[in-house]
This record gives sequence, structure tokens and C-alpha cells, in this order.
Amino acid sequence: MSTTKFGEYGGQYVPEVLMPAIEELTDAYERYVLDNEDGFMDEFRERLADFGGRPTPIQRADRLSERYDAEVYLKREDLLHGGAHKLNNALGQVLLARYMGKERIVAETGAGQHGTATAMAAAHLDMPCEIYMGKRDIRRQRPNVFRMRLNGAEVNPVTVGRGTLKEAINETMRDWATNVEDTHYVIGSIVGPHPFPRMVRDFHSVIGEEIRDGVQKKTGGLPDSLVACAGGGSNTMGTFHDLVPDEEVSLFAVEAGGDELVVDDEEGVAPHSASLSTGSEGVLHGARTKLLQDADGQIVESHSVSSGLDYAGVGPELSHLVDEGRVTPVNVDDTAALEAFHRLSRTEGIIPALESAHALAFLEDELGPDADGEHDLGEVIVVNVSGRGDKDLEAVIEETEKRDLDAAPSMEVMYE
Repeated sequence: MSTTKFGEYGGQYVPEVLMPAIEELTDAYERYVLDNEDGFMDEFRERLADFGGRPTPIQRADRLSERYDAEVYLKREDLLHGGAHKLNNALGQVLLARYMGKERIVAETGAGQHGTATAMAAAHLDMPCEIYMGKRDIRRQRPNVFRMRLNGAEVNPVTVGRGTLKEAINETMRDWATNVEDTHYVIGSIVGPHPFPRMVRDFHSVIGEEIRDGVQKKTGGLPDSLVACAGGGSNTMGTFHDLVPDEEVSLFAVEAGGDELVVDDEEGVAPHSASLSTGSEGVLHGARTKLLQDADGQIVESHSVSSGLDYAGVGPELSHLVDEGRVTPVNVDDTAALEAFHRLSRTEGIIPALESAHALAFLEDELGPDADGEHDLGEVIVVNVSGRGDKDLEAVIEETEKRDLDAAPSMEVMYE
């Protein structure tokens, strides 16, 4: 039986009404995912290849390699069907729901990529789907909202609070609690009560497996460093999991530093989303983990220029690995992420998601012309480009106009 904890983190902190559904899901996870009963994992991998387009490439970033005097490789999860790593987990969970005999799918989304992936998977497997999304994120991610509706999903705006990912998760959990008998909740990250953190990680672990195989073929060995952005942490643990036992590989989780790394206890606001770097232990959305909270233990509002990183907590396994010293948490601010977005677009012809741009900005902080070089990344570095940036173009135009960014194209030319 799979354990519910990662050291002191994890667990199942849920209302009693949800425990039957959690127990049913735990049993299904162990039977179908861990034991491959009825050939579940075989079907999952086949659909992930045929429908999703796996494996995704590992590309040497030639200009970045020159700039940083290192061998920089990009794991191109932006080329997975739907434009982000999110399909790995969404397809796995929707397929699992069908094996369990569920008739309806619900999910939350922040940046819209998980909602899009879930809507695609539900359409692919012919299951009705409802997505909860904060009003603020709906404004920031209109193209993804349209994509979800194109795939037949109903998108429910969440108007409470700031209208971001935290509130969307709350509303989805309320729906699930009301409809546990026929509904499965597709959690989009390695958060929530057990078995979600392990199950989501397992569905995404194909990323790290492909990195191991691909880098060995290209270089004859393992990478010196893996770099991935970290909000809830699904792409992070998908990237890291297969290589956690390889102590010679350094693992860097890049969080959203936002405006500055402080918490305003009086206002209940953190102008960042760096739970691993600045958070403290508490319970959020069914699990004990590191999270952003005030002196009274109340959850504070997070911030990031990237919708997908705008979350007040992080997955319990990442919290444990940071405490163990296996994962190093780092952070970059909004401006650095925007600059990295433009830099990759211009130098490599790849427009990354703003989430992924945080991971790329970390390379500039460490290895760029003005770098402080605090961390040793080694010679071979793999950065997970967790998604493509089409969804972020409106936000990037707006945010770029607020800043004087040398790397940005002239917005005036666009509007003449």
C-alpha cells in the first residue's frame, strides 16, 4: 500500500464526506497505476504516444549554450498536444476515471493549460467536463478559455476572493464533495490529499524518464543540473522524479519571486509565490505542506506575473525534498521572467510559457553577463520548457508596456 506522507508532509486533511471518494481513488491508483491491472498503464502510454505525441524532444539550445558557456538542453514539453506538460496527468486521470466507472469530470485551472488538457482528454474519452477558473485568470487567459469551450467543456467563473487558482481549487472541491458518487476531480498538480501528489507525479514522471534517456544518448551521461519552474510542482516533480536517486544531478526548483520576497501580515498579501523559499508548514487543500501564511496561520494571497505559478502553496513531496536538501529552491522576479520570455523567443525561436520563462531566467541570474554565480550548475544543464507562450501573449504585451525591457520588441510598431 502506498504511504500517504512524504516525511512530515502530505496526508489526507479532507472533510469526512470526501473520505469514501479518497479511499476509492487510492484503491484505483494502487490497482491500475501501480499494479497495471487490466493493462491500464499500457493503454495510458499508448494513448499518450498516439494522442499526445510523446516522446517530446530534447533540444540543444545553441545560442543559450554559447551565452552561458555550457551545454544547455531544453526539454520540449511545449510540443506535447495542447502546448504543455499538463496532458500527461489529465489524460491519465480521465482514463482512470473511466476505469473506475465515473461519469463526469471536474477540474480547476489557473493558467488554463490544465483546464485545456483536461477538456481535451475528456473529449478524447467522451466524458462530460466542467472547469472552474478564477475570474482574474479568465481575463488573463482568454484564449485557453475558448479552447476549453471548443472541446466541449463548461467553464465556471469563480468570483470569490482574488479569483485565482486557490479559489478555483476551493470551488472544485465543493463540487466534488457534492457529487462524489459519479464525479472524478482531476487535480492539476502534485497537491491535495493522498493519492493525488503521488498519482500526478507518476503520470508526469515520463518527462524525467525521457530526459535520462535523451541526455545519455546525446552526451553519454546524465545532466549535471535539472531546472524546472515550481508553482504547485507538477512539471517540477515530473522532471525530477526519475533522477532523484542520482545524487550527482543537482535539482533546482524555480519559484515566482514576484515583486519582492515579503509577506504583508496586515493586508494578508504576498507579492510573490515562493512557498518553498519563504513559506512555513501548514495545511492547504487537503495536505500538509509549505505555504504562504500570516502570523496567525491564515493563507495569504500570492502573486506572479504567471497565472500558473500564482498559488499560495506547493506539493508536499517538493517540500520534503527541500527539507532533505535534495532539491534547491530558488526564485526570480517578474521582470526577469519577462526578459527570459523575450530572450528565448529571439535567440532560439521558441516562445515559452511565462511559467517556463522563470526557469530560463534562473540561468541568466546564474550564468549570464551580470550573474552572481551563487550555484554550480555544471556543464550539462536541462531546462524543462513546460509549456508554450501563446496563452501569455496578451499578458506579456500588457506587462512589457509597463516596463522598460531591453529584450522586448517595440510595441509601437505593432500598433501603427
